[in-house]
Amino acid sequence: MAADDRCGSHRTGITTRLKSAADARGTLGTLTLTYQELAMSSSLVTAPQVPFQTFLDVPLCTDLDALDADVAILGLPYGAPYSMAEVTNDQSRAPGAIRRASSRTMQAIDRYDFDLGGPLLAGRDIRVVDCGDVVADPWDMGAHYRNAEAAARIILPKVKMLLSMGGDHGVPIPIFRALDTVGPITMVHIDAHLDWRDELNGVREGYSNPFRRASEMAHVEGMYQIGLRAQGSARPQDVADALAYGSQLFTADEVIRGGMGAVLDRIPDGRTYYLSIDADGVDPSVMPAVMAPTPGGVMYHHMRELIHGLVAKGRLIGMDVVEIAPSRDLNDLTTIAATRLFMNAIGAAAKAGHLSAIELNSRSAESPR
Repeated sequence: MAADDRCGSHRTGITTRLKSAADARGTLGTLTLTYQELAMSSSLVTAPQVPFQTFLDVPLCTDLDALDADVAILGLPYGAPYSMAEVTNDQSRAPGAIRRASSRTMQAIDRYDFDLGGPLLAGRDIRVVDCGDVVADPWDMGAHYRNAEAAARIILPKVKMLLSMGGDHGVPIPIFRALDTVGPITMVHIDAHLDWRDELNGVREGYSNPFRRASEMAHVEGMYQIGLRAQGSARPQDVADALAYGSQLFTADEVIRGGMGAVLDRIPDGRTYYLSIDADGVDPSVMPAVMAPTPGGVMYHHMRELIHGLVAKGRLIGMDVVEIAPSRDLNDLTTIAATRLFMNAIGAAAKAGHLSAIELNSRSAESPR
């Protein structure tokens, strides 16, 4: 497999490469490059964690300069730890777990998806690639964030949508910074917790800090925080600071009683949106594999309505799903749900014509089921 094929420069992408999930897995089985060789192909990103698999078995691109795609997938395993115990936490294994679970979510590219009202890519020539995981350095705790921001600054001008997999909720901060290349941005946040601490144990870019940091970025023009409930790291002053900034706060109870449509009505139309999803913002009956499971969260149908609603209102430039702890999962429920959220983002944008306007004439091959 040539490097330019992995990076989609011949517009192969998912539509022609992915005849069926079974075919794609067979293709990956014929790779001649070793994992170590792939890992050496870029200073910013490396191939997914072993066992090797890309998201939905799409082509791999670790040469970001050669990237030619409509949608890019990026793994962000490592956050800014508040203690040594968090340097490699369970969440750092989530990108690999989501990729592996993605093989259970799609039979073939042309199958009708009832969440989307049609096939995933809506019969269009759309290139989806997996850029692997951002490289970290065990001797330099800040290297992962620097590499993540540098990678995002290369990727964002080249694609129509960037989908990131954490990692804890600190890892999107460098992506937030890189969004100044496509700003202004309206930030939409799903979480049980507010994540507005200025610092914790002297750390200012960990999982309790991301939306305080986002509020300081000139290209962030609005913030909507949804699904809040119970207790987290936020103190009364942090809540007051978020409200003073102008963040719109919606408790999970408000969403459950009034519906996600009422929340969408409060979000201005015609904006460029970034959606950041902490898995603990979703009810643990849907996404149980989190460190802080809290009953009473938003449900899958709320999340689907939010994603489709944002696409209908404007442009969804990016999305992340973070804070999944794979060792706590049950039958891959959490990682499958994460995959479905990503698929809804891709499918809604494809159907709306936001990713490509060129329709395919050929059908993909049948899979056995």
